[in-house]
Amino acid sequence: MPFYDYIYDTMDKSSDTLYENSLKRKEETPNVVHLTHLTTPESIYHLRFGFASLASKPYSSAWYLWLLWPVTLWSMVLTRIYRRTFVVERNRFHQLRLQTWAIPKYGIQGEELNRYGEVYVKKHPRLKVKLVDGSSLAVAVLLNSIPKGTTQVLLRGNLTKVALAVAFALCQKGIQVTVLREDEYEKLDKSLGTKSEGKLVTSKSYSSCKVWLVGDGLTEEEQRKANKGTLFIPFSQLPPKKLRKDCFYHTTPAMQTPTALENVDSCENWLPRRVMSVWRIAGILHALEGWEEHECGYTMSNIDKVWEACLKHGFQPLKVPTQSKS
Repeated sequence: MPFYDYIYDTMDKSSDTLYENSLKRKEETPNVVHLTHLTTPESIYHLRFGFASLASKPYSSAWYLWLLWPVTLWSMVLTRIYRRTFVVERNRFHQLRLQTWAIPKYGIQGEELNRYGEVYVKKHPRLKVKLVDGSSLAVAVLLNSIPKGTTQVLLRGNLTKVALAVAFALCQKGIQVTVLREDEYEKLDKSLGTKSEGKLVTSKSYSSCKVWLVGDGLTEEEQRKANKGTLFIPFSQLPPKKLRKDCFYHTTPAMQTPTALENVDSCENWLPRRVMSVWRIAGILHALEGWEEHECGYTMSNIDKVWEACLKHGFQPLKVPTQSKS
């Protein structure tokens, strides 16, 4: 506020009127809403209204945030009381108005936050809003992140909708999919059946695969057993802990955004600036292309169609690390 202008009576006389009129302005209706929630207790400081300097950089657990634990604990209490979503970011992409809404809940407060949204479609069959979980684009990005010439991959982690779809697509491409646990093999075999083309195998050896597709459930012990130079490609929304300095870690499924995307002044979680998760991009593509179907539950859009639309609108794949470290 112009404090000294108030003191010396040099403030523009229309300031108060302008302020009052701005409060009366009609709320802007978004075309696309990305619904998210807090992850860790400290993640609240990485929102734009937290610390702008933290929000402008990829998420990291800064040591000095531990000094704010009393405030952090109080904020967790408030999230249990305040149950309404709030807008954390507004963007524009050509004619689309984009908003990101945060649910005042943490990942540890309810697994149901990350279910696939099918319950809302069933509960509201005439729902006009299209629900998009971005699974098809996640699969497309993962398939295009695997280095050319790869003949086998190791699949490890909780077998989500994305993991099952990736395994199916890889088998169809003639790439062998190896799993380490019998229960994982049985679940995949039941889901894929004869469509696996004989490319789904189980093995106790960690040494045969240099490309690992990993998700939630990957243990530290399993990471340590990987060969030197192994490439870890996450299919989950949360990245694995980087334990190995002699291995490579790709980002969670994401793409570089076009320059036409406006008002990008903060980072999305651990991703670099102007890199956006596929789950967020998918909703934008849905609006740009005018697609009318939901993509939630166990339904999935055509992977090739989504990938082509993504490239057409200027989103670009990220570079995958491929050179060995010393």
